[in-house]
Amino acid sequence: MQQRPIRAVIFDLDNTLTDFLKAKDDAIRAAIDAMIDAGLPLDAATAHQRLYEIYRREGIEYQKVFNRFLQTFAGEVDDRILAAAVVAYRRARDGSLVLYPHAKMVLNRLLRDGYGLAVVSDAPRFEAWLRLCSLGLQHTFDRVFTYDDTGVRKPDPLPFNLALRDLGVSPREAVMIGDWPTRDIRGAKDLGLHTVWARYGDKAVPYKDRSGAAAEELAAAEAEFVIDDLAQLLEVLDRLNAAGRES
Repeated sequence: MQQRPIRAVIFDLDNTLTDFLKAKDDAIRAAIDAMIDAGLPLDAATAHQRLYEIYRREGIEYQKVFNRFLQTFAGEVDDRILAAAVVAYRRARDGSLVLYPHAKMVLNRLLRDGYGLAVVSDAPRFEAWLRLCSLGLQHTFDRVFTYDDTGVRKPDPLPFNLALRDLGVSPREAVMIGDWPTRDIRGAKDLGLHTVWARYGDKAVPYKDRSGAAAEELAAAEAEFVIDDLAQLLEVLDRLNAAGRES
């Protein structure tokens, strides 16, 4: 029996498997409401804008965002207001973090069909595992590579090469799927992987620097495939496998 040409799929995590942006924003808005209820003298729209200003400077995983926000814009860190923000944030985050439609079906199909699966994410290790465990995916992937594991962010080739090595496949035997063109698509394409742009996850992100929009568009145009629903990944794999058997 002829070996299947595509043997592995590498996933980005945030805004590819899960709608991280929605969960993050829901949690931020809940925290703002809680801070205002606890006495923060600032309107919700202004607080939202200023919190995202901090995220743009410090990164979306910045753990002291509410401390910095209160110190900068309220003049002090009031522990009562801070605690209200943290509790509301955690409750909303845990309730909002969900997989994209059809993600579970797609992952189950890939596992059933024997594909090697990995995650390559720029998130910190613990935060990535928190999300994977919350989504029930802690046993789904053969390997998970995060920023803390590699010390570099995509499109650096290191995390892609580590995933390929551990999955035991060559670049042309693997598919990379992600939402961020200059990181996920460009990084994988430069190494020779097949690339799938998850256009459904590429949104107007408040913490993403949009000054590079033109570069993102160029990188997106380099994707071998574009999908608007995760279920379409199965069609992409069918096409690649069929083409590979014919060549």
